[in-house]
Order: sequence, then structure tokens, then C-alpha cells
Amino acid sequence: MKTYDNAQAWYGRDLQQRTDWIHQLTPDEQRDIRQAIAQAVAREVDLVTMTAADFPLPRFGGTLRQIGDEIQHGRGFALIRGLDTLDLSMQEKAYAFRGVGAHFGEAVSQNAKGHVLGHVANLGLDYSDPTTRGYQTAAELRFHTDAADIVGLLCIRGSRSGGLSRIASSTTVWNEAVRRRPDLAAELLKAYSFTRWGEVRPGQKPFFDIPLFHEHGGRMIAVFIAGAIEKAQDLPGVAPLTPLQREAIAFANQLADEDGIRLDMAFQPGDMQFLLNHAMLHSRTAYEDWPDPAQRRHLL
Repeated sequence: MKTYDNAQAWYGRDLQQRTDWIHQLTPDEQRDIRQAIAQAVAREVDLVTMTAADFPLPRFGGTLRQIGDEIQHGRGFALIRGLDTLDLSMQEKAYAFRGVGAHFGEAVSQNAKGHVLGHVANLGLDYSDPTTRGYQTAAELRFHTDAADIVGLLCIRGSRSGGLSRIASSTTVWNEAVRRRPDLAAELLKAYSFTRWGEVRPGQKPFFDIPLFHEHGGRMIAVFIAGAIEKAQDLPGVAPLTPLQREAIAFANQLADEDGIRLDMAFQPGDMQFLLNHAMLHSRTAYEDWPDPAQRRHLL
């Protein structure tokens, strides 16, 4: 089995000492975004269908294209920092985030309701429920990918404590698995069953099968959601996981969470994080919220 030496095969211990993965917005770029927000509000642009043309960024657009290229073909992620959101309404914050994201590609729905923006907040739900998504709880999330090419988060408010964002290169995870446990790396190449979280279209099975790691276009692509695999085990027609498969899943998460491999970041209000799911695993530490509901952790 081969390993991969490219820009996506980074180690957190190296990037922790650098800031080139953070783009600090300039005053001109801030004004650009605010002018685009005002235009979107005035035109009542639809958040679901809006495109980059609906959110023109004459000063920031060129830099944003470079950031998008770095996300898709470079290290696989970026953090855009410095957007002052204190005086913005929730609708204006949504326009800002959705508009910047539109410059990276087409928005796709993230659930059966067709939402292109979701609220990441603790709704008090039970994560053990097969239909509950982890982002609806305050629980620790294991390393995973999402279903789109790029996933984004906008921080509106942080938590009282915890809630640290953690990311890891899935290419590095693969490389280390091959070096340390080639037997488990071979298991990661196999197809696993994932639950559809109760969001099943007519004619679909309640689960789908896909390899956790597979090569495409000279890259190692990851599709990794341990919770979706485990919850699929309760569905009729899903083959039971073997002990070696369970060990392989746990080992991949262990590698991603290893000091030196992962990169930790604490979100500030206004931060926008964008990750390439094909090359990135992400997680979140458990968190404690503020007693006042108006102050509780909230991301889009």
C-alpha cells in the first residue's frame, strides 16, 4: 500500500507554529463584505439559491479565489478571521457566511428539509438516538467527514468552556496507518454501511455502502463517520462489523486525535472555517454552555 506526499499530508505540530492558514480580513475586505450584505438585504436575495453574483466582492474576491484554491488543491482548509459581527442581525450574519461560501461553490442541502444553512447549537438532544446529529448536542464529537465537498462554520458565539475545533489531515492519518498498522489500513479500504439518519427518499435503503478510504486522482479520499457506521448496525440488511473493522475505525480516530497530527483551533466570534471533506477529518471537544440561553454557543 502506498503513502501520499502532497500539500494535504500535513502535521498539526508544524502548522501550530504558523499562521499562514489564517486569513485576517483587512478593513477594505470588511467593507467589501458589508456592502455585499447591504445589497443582498436590499434585494431580498434568497439564501438557498444565492450565488457569487448575488454577493459581489470586488476587493476581496481575488483573495477569496486564492483561499478557495488552497482549500481544494493545497492544505485543504482555511480560517477567515476578523469579521465584526457584533452589530449585524442574524440575517446579515447568514448573508455574510452564505455569500462568502458562494464564492467557493454551489450550496447543497445538508438534511432532508433542504437546509443549506444549519444552526450548530446544543438542542438538548440525546446523541444515542439514531436520528440525532452530533452538532445538535454538547457532546464530544469524534473525527469525521461531512457529505459535501467543502464544509463551513461561522462562529456567532463561543461556549463557556470547551468546544475546541480539531482538524486532522485524513491523508496523514492514512499514511500513518500504512506505516504503523498495514493490516488495519487494508480494512479502511473496504466498504462500510452508513445510516441515512432517518432521511430516506422513496426507493432508497436506510443505509448506503462506501469505502472509508479510496484513491482518486492521485489523492487518498476519505469518507469517515464512525457514528453513522455504528448506528447503521441496527438496520436490517447491514452486515455486522468484524472485530478487525471495529479496530480499524478506532485506530483511524486515534491517529487523527494524536498530539502532533491534529491541529486545534479556538473559534472567535466572526471566524469562518472552511474544510475540504475529501482530505480533512474534523471533531469538537465537549463543551459547557452559559446558563443564559441568549449567550449560548451558536455556529452556522
